[in-house]
Amino acid sequence: MSRQTLAYTVFLLSVIFALAPFLATDFAGYNAEDFPVPQNNPVIQPAGWAFSIWGVIYLWLVAGSGYGAFRAAANTDWQAMRYPLAVSLGIGVFWLTVAAMSPLAATIMIVLMAAGAILALIRSGTESPLMQREPTALYAGWLTAATGVSIGICLPGYGMLDAVPAGVISLAGVLIVALWVQSIKPHAWAYAVGICWALLGILVKSVSDVEPQWLIAGIAAAGFLIIGGRAVYFSAGK
Repeated sequence: MSRQTLAYTVFLLSVIFALAPFLATDFAGYNAEDFPVPQNNPVIQPAGWAFSIWGVIYLWLVAGSGYGAFRAAANTDWQAMRYPLAVSLGIGVFWLTVAAMSPLAATIMIVLMAAGAILALIRSGTESPLMQREPTALYAGWLTAATGVSIGICLPGYGMLDAVPAGVISLAGVLIVALWVQSIKPHAWAYAVGICWALLGILVKSVSDVEPQWLIAGIAAAGFLIIGGRAVYFSAGK
């Protein structure tokens, strides 16, 4: 595939991905009854308002990939990140439809989406960071956290672990991956924004539940401070 064709493909996939919520079945989280062990109130899940970040992700991905297609289609600085991003977006086009039917299949898909987005971020170049690196970084950051949430719900949902241990393990995994990505792309501040926004949503829901989950809240708060603090440190040019 030529550089130009790949650039336009990523742009087209970004547009379709952004339109997917309007085309797919309404989705407001996994159906509790889709699990062998119903998950009526998962302990590791952001508050509803946190999902509003998808609006920013969709718009920024479309804007960034559009800039790349129409202003930098043949630019080699953009090339390496386009293949994994295309794979992630291609899977993402179908994610909402699958998630409404099978949490397990959706979890496998979101792991692949996150892997593609993270690889795209790692491979991103240095030119036009607000159009190339940062849209992918925000997308990858949110998907990193969303992958942990999905796993943290599926583990108790399929009877593999109790809810709180599953939540603790999943959050720990998110923070390990986030710290690793930050060590490779320390100046990709939007990655930290995606992670921290999700952690804030988890923190707020954990403390506001009828039965507050203080351990989950404490890990989310610590992660927010560590990831956010590192992002500020790196952005300051240290």
